[in-house]
Amino acid sequence: MTPRQLEALAFVEEFKGRHGVAPTLKELADHLRVSKPTALSLLRRLEKGRHIRRRAYGHRGIEVLTPVRKLPVVGRIAAGRPIEAIAQPDELDLFGVVRPGREYFVLQVRGDSMVGDHVQDGDYVICERRSTARDGETVVALLPDGQATLKRLYRDNGRIRLQPANPALEPLIVDDVAVQGVVVGLYRKV
Repeated sequence: MTPRQLEALAFVEEFKGRHGVAPTLKELADHLRVSKPTALSLLRRLEKGRHIRRRAYGHRGIEVLTPVRKLPVVGRIAAGRPIEAIAQPDELDLFGVVRPGREYFVLQVRGDSMVGDHVQDGDYVICERRSTARDGETVVALLPDGQATLKRLYRDNGRIRLQPANPALEPLIVDDVAVQGVVVGLYRKV
């Protein structure tokens, strides 16, 4: 799903919650600041992806099948040199990667150490809050000095290797690290 499709889906869901009915094509187009044919194209793609169902020829006939969930953006994470972990509360509308009964948070990435894993500067990583990880999982690692970084975690001979996905950068080798979460998804604003 593209960010524009997500915006359309979130608007339809919010509109139905507020008014009890789905928006018209014109209301959706006006909200997105696009033409009616473009809004219709977005709805068709959402329907093809089984995120909505439209009643044929039905006025306000859109049913949301994939609800949008707001996740907290709790700050920024370094994908490069570790940075101080600072909270910056915000929210991001997401769907799909979250499972009921689990806790999630979102961090905005700063740096290029994970570009080999297609994580770019400015992307948002969706993390499941966990304190343990398997070797090879991408984690939010809190170092003993209070700085945080985003790297792949490996255990080597009683030490922990935090491996970047950028061959130009060296891994961090530490004795101890506190895993704050494991990356389960990625969101890129285009």
